Amino acid sequence: MELDGFDFEAIPRLSKKRILDLSRCDLVEGRENLVMVGPPGVGKTHLAIALGREAGRRGLQVRFFTAVGLATAYAEAREERHLQRLENNIFKRHLIIVDELGYVPLGQGAAENLFNFISRCYERTSLIVTTNLPFSKWPQVLGDERMAGALLDRLTHRVHVLEMDGERYRLKAGRRAARNTARENGTPAEEQIRADYPA
Repeated sequence: MELDGFDFEAIPRLSKKRILDLSRCDLVEGRENLVMVGPPGVGKTHLAIALGREAGRRGLQVRFFTAVGLATAYAEAREERHLQRLENNIFKRHLIIVDELGYVPLGQGAAENLFNFISRCYERTSLIVTTNLPFSKWPQVLGDERMAGALLDRLTHRVHVLEMDGERYRLKAGRRAARNTARENGTPAEEQIRADYPA
C-alpha cells in the first residue's frame, strides 16, 4: 500500500497536500502523533501503512500493530515475564502504527496495557492511530472514563487529527470492478452491481 495508490477523490474533504506534508515525517522528529478517525472502509489502514513505508524509506524504524494485537502482545509478555524485552524492542522504533482501535471492545487488562503503552510512548515515540470512533466514545472501548481521559491527554498533546469521511474505499473499488466486469460481459452495469452488491 503506497500513497500513490490511494484514491483521494473517494475522500473529497481529505487534503492530499496535508498527507504529502505528513509523509515527510516531520511529526516523528517532533515526537507528534497522528490519529485518523473515520468509518470502516475509507482507507485509514492504507494511509497508515503508506506513511509507515515513507518513514522506513527515510531510515526510520517503524512497527505495526492492530490494537488487539498490541494488547495481546503485552498480555503474553507479562505472562512469560519478558515485558521489558518487548518494550525495549518497541521503543527502539521511531514510529509505531496502532490500527483498528475501537473495532473491538477491550477488556480491563487489555485497556490497561494499551494505556501503559501510550504512556510509555509519550514524548518518546510517535504514533499513528486509526480508529472508527470519535474521541468521545473511547471510554466505551477502554471501559474506564478516567483511564480514557488520561490516555487521550497524552495521545493528543501534540497531535494531527485527520477526519476521514466518504464512500467506503473497498466498496467503491468493488463497484468499479463490477462495472468493468459488466462491460466485458455485456451486462448492464447497474444490473451487475446489484447482483454483486445486493442492498
